[in-house]
Amino acid sequence: MSQIAFWGAVELGLVYAFVALGVFLAFRVLDFPDLTVDGSFPLGAAVAAVLIIAGVNPWFASGVAMIAGAAAGLVTAMLNVRFRILNLLASILTMIALFSVNLRVMGKPNVALLNVETMLTPFFGHGLRDFYVRPLFIGVLVVFAVILVWRFLESDAGLAMRATGANARMSRAQGINTDRQIYLGIAISNALVALGGALFAQTNGFADVTSGVGTIVVGLAAVIIGETLLGTRGILIALIGCVLGSILYRIAIQLALSTDILGLQASDLNFVTAVLVTVALVLPRLRRGGAA
Repeated sequence: MSQIAFWGAVELGLVYAFVALGVFLAFRVLDFPDLTVDGSFPLGAAVAAVLIIAGVNPWFASGVAMIAGAAAGLVTAMLNVRFRILNLLASILTMIALFSVNLRVMGKPNVALLNVETMLTPFFGHGLRDFYVRPLFIGVLVVFAVILVWRFLESDAGLAMRATGANARMSRAQGINTDRQIYLGIAISNALVALGGALFAQTNGFADVTSGVGTIVVGLAAVIIGETLLGTRGILIALIGCVLGSILYRIAIQLALSTDILGLQASDLNFVTAVLVTVALVLPRLRRGGAA
């Protein structure tokens, strides 16, 4: 694997780290299986791309993308909380609807970001090669996101959210508004995923309506790999594990597809993904079995 391919995999892993953080909030903290991310990821990319092309500041455009993602999450939460639709089904309904919403936002299946200012543009041309600049820039944003999510989950509001996911009935008995926690948690989760989509569009130079296919699998793979490697000894360790898992997942994918011995092609991406996730799920069980 070449140096450019390696840093490209790290860059993509850092972009999807935002997805992993969002999936962690929904699945691990709230115990809410949320498939909305398959729609909110391209939604973030679409909103950011359209606004940037229109001349809007890319930082502001990315902020609006996060708001759009949060709104998508609120729709899922409303279907579940207000109308009592099963959480998994509610997220699927929102995800399906977002496909049409994303087409409406872009006006076509994809939008190219060519010769426009992005969040990364000011950092190019300072003596550092481009394939170093992108992962460094995104890495700084990921660090900030991890710190913010960690501090939030350690706060009173975050503890209430964690309690809701652990035992909703007991939380209600303690006076916690669990419905509000679900609204807040799913909104934050999809806002992070949408930010990942906005960064994906700006680093790759395009937004595509199909870019969200399989996003939930990537996020879950990152969370599971992180838990396998670092465990769940604390919130900060778990969040760092999500980031590390996302990066390692992308490097593993790149290694598998670039190794001639295996004979894999780009079309085998889904197969490689399934194998990696299966291995990540089976390893902890094998370890526990060996320890017993």
